Amino acid sequence: MSHLSRRALLRASGAGLLGLTALPALSACSGSGSAPGGDAATGTVTVWSWTSAAEALRAVVPAFEKDNPGIKVDVQDIGEPAIWDKITVGLAAGGQGLGDVLHIGCDYLPGYLEKFPGGLADLSALGADAHKEAFAQGLWPVVSGKDGHAYALPWEVNPFGFFYRKDLFDKAGLDPESFRTWDDVIAAAGPFKAANPGVALIGLNKPGTPDADPNFLQALMQLQGAFYFDLKGAITMGSPEAVRALTVIRSLDEAGLVADSSGDHGWSNLVKAGKVAAAPLAAWAAHYLETKFPDQSGNWRLARPAAVTAGGKRAAIVNSTHLAVSATSPRRVAAWKFVEYALTRPASVNAMFTAGGVFPALTAAHTDPMYAAPSAFYGGQPVLKTFADLLAEGADATNYSGDYARALKLAGDAQVKVFLKGADPAAVLKDAAKQLAQQTGRTIA
Repeated sequence: MSHLSRRALLRASGAGLLGLTALPALSACSGSGSAPGGDAATGTVTVWSWTSAAEALRAVVPAFEKDNPGIKVDVQDIGEPAIWDKITVGLAAGGQGLGDVLHIGCDYLPGYLEKFPGGLADLSALGADAHKEAFAQGLWPVVSGKDGHAYALPWEVNPFGFFYRKDLFDKAGLDPESFRTWDDVIAAAGPFKAANPGVALIGLNKPGTPDADPNFLQALMQLQGAFYFDLKGAITMGSPEAVRALTVIRSLDEAGLVADSSGDHGWSNLVKAGKVAAAPLAAWAAHYLETKFPDQSGNWRLARPAAVTAGGKRAAIVNSTHLAVSATSPRRVAAWKFVEYALTRPASVNAMFTAGGVFPALTAAHTDPMYAAPSAFYGGQPVLKTFADLLAEGADATNYSGDYARALKLAGDAQVKVFLKGADPAAVLKDAAKQLAQQTGRTIA
């Protein structure tokens, strides 16, 4: 749930990347990552991460230190969201006080690259490009700067999936595996509701209290290869793809398939009470559902998400996290060695996956037998293989940009207007795009 809580913080406080706009770029650094630092290949490498991810990183340290004498690794759990403040302050101070290796999410990395050019080391100069094809499609553009060089390596990837309660769909004689588009899902509302009175398909925070939740909206856009910004940074919030995504949500609601999940633990309470039959969520949710709702073991399954348009993609990467090296690190080579060792070797990323539950972006890791292992909670289904297969289908890149927090707030507001005021999706998204352009100075595509 770390991604969602971080985004909730951005929406609630207007902090995070919004605060970066008030901070100067690193005056001593160039866009090529030539900040004052050093390329020592030995010493103690400090790694900044948080909670379970930090535990995962520690799992690979013993093997790394054995294979790389002269390098010690100190993995520090900075906490989340505390890590974002520490990295931001460190970059704003010219890189002072930063860890050598930084664990950074996809919603922060572009902002750091835009607002602090040269703050992160150019990993292409250290050999990162040799691994360009090793990761799930759609991730390399996320870790690359405008110069085309890599400034991080992908670690965690979260492909989008459709978790569903098989028992509830069986009552209605419906098989979610047969849904090809979201229109198919909406068309099944009648028999589903007749067989499951009082049960909705999904839960969304309709009034946006305490904060709007446009993650499902984003995923529907990403299934179409779209987002709030295109890869050049122009605003696409009012694009046909965005309008189609919000129209799907409105249609689901009009069909009586959306329950209100507002309030503290609103969504979890709905799931616990059996009031929602599906959870269109990413790979992290596989472990979350199993841990939080053990009494529902055997009832849940995972299907490929329906496409937004007929024949459209059914694979999307909704978020990811990465490891970067501080450009001011006095031991950039040693830090890079750890990043490379941890993220480009199947044995390493799978050890971390086992220790911390972080689904690996390295595609070679997915050949391990563990990904084909049946899960009792999911009725014997190998859910990890389903996600690996989705990644193999290929997903489009997402440009979060340095203005993601602003876009997130406006998208959430637009969704709330559709739910509460019956607003037209095209109209509210067009207005949101205009506001985003005014706030950021970006052009509308």
